[in-house]
Amino acid sequence: MSTAGPITLEAVRRAAGQLEGQVEHTPCVYSRTLSAITGAEVYLKLENLQFTSSFKERGALVKLLSLSEAERARGVVAMSAGNHAQAVAYHAQRLGIPAVIVMPRHTPTVKVEHTRAFGAEVHLEGEDFDEAASVVDGLVRERGLTLVHPYDDPAVIAGQGSVALEMLADHPELEALVVPVGGGGLIGGCAVAARGLRPEVEVLGVETARFPAVRAALEGGEPEFGRATIAEGIAVKRPGTLTLPLIREHVADVLLVDEAELEQAVLLLLEVEKTVAEGAAAAPLAALLRHRARFAGRRVGLVVSGGNIDLPILSAIIQRGLVRSQRMVRVLVTMRDRPGALAEAADLVGRLGANIAEVQHQRAFSHLPLESVEVAFTLYTRGADHVGEVLQGLEAAGHAARLAPESEPV
Repeated sequence: MSTAGPITLEAVRRAAGQLEGQVEHTPCVYSRTLSAITGAEVYLKLENLQFTSSFKERGALVKLLSLSEAERARGVVAMSAGNHAQAVAYHAQRLGIPAVIVMPRHTPTVKVEHTRAFGAEVHLEGEDFDEAASVVDGLVRERGLTLVHPYDDPAVIAGQGSVALEMLADHPELEALVVPVGGGGLIGGCAVAARGLRPEVEVLGVETARFPAVRAALEGGEPEFGRATIAEGIAVKRPGTLTLPLIREHVADVLLVDEAELEQAVLLLLEVEKTVAEGAAAAPLAALLRHRARFAGRRVGLVVSGGNIDLPILSAIIQRGLVRSQRMVRVLVTMRDRPGALAEAADLVGRLGANIAEVQHQRAFSHLPLESVEVAFTLYTRGADHVGEVLQGLEAAGHAARLAPESEPV
């Protein structure tokens, strides 16, 4: 049964019926700690627990189920930064439909490899989503493939809207939904569903400040785009022709977040909730942290839209987060250049409760007197107060100690 046609609450309900038993009804969990941090009552819709680790399975499957037998036989094509690609490839494989996927050349490796593992024919083309999309038209003409658009398709939008149906079924008391925005399929479907069920629910979108396409379109301005973002899943330069009117009608506002806020949100979800979120999926929490007054005391549902993040990026976020919180610091210690001095200082650091990760000790590049040397200790600590204790302990032992500039509080 196709969901093509107007995007309405009934269309979303039909899509949800098609999805039942074929995708996960993911948990929508209350976070006591994030609620305490933000001042809101926070619920997390964990779409990163879908089999392909994102909400994209919903819209992709509804679209595939709407195809005729002839369309299934010819196959489908999709362009995607990764999550839509995996969703189309996985469900096309399940349904026996040939799938061709066009992805930007710099798509995270984990997304490319997972897409290939589902049996799709993968083409890496273009620097970004829009350049990759331009390749698809030729494939549709040359091979008669059916396009499964990542967001600008009624069936896809209706499928994504099932996220909001589940959230409000599990927690009907929610007062606001905060949803990441790329092309607008997820927020368009969720807004139609939520506002159709409960018109008083406020739906808000979140974009990265480096790719504010929807915010600019709503304001009638010309957006300026950055070169890259860790939220590559929502790095879209043009919202959909179907999704933008839905956003205008049903979405209260689109908030912007910067890269440092996205990093903080990814780290918080990992450390507090023990859940891995990609940059785009952490955007709603980043917005909640940035706009605390707007959400204070309200029951807020955040869509954690996916968990496909490259491990090197996640590792870098963790390391940078440790530095920002001063749980990892570089301490510069000036001491006499004599045998045993370094061992004494290292022993003292250990007795002060810090863990030494790295020691840099050199003499040539220094303006210190010949009988002195500066040693850089990279330390793991318990935080800023502990760092102060370590510095005081070193000073008390006769060593001039200070934080390296990169470890000083921002």
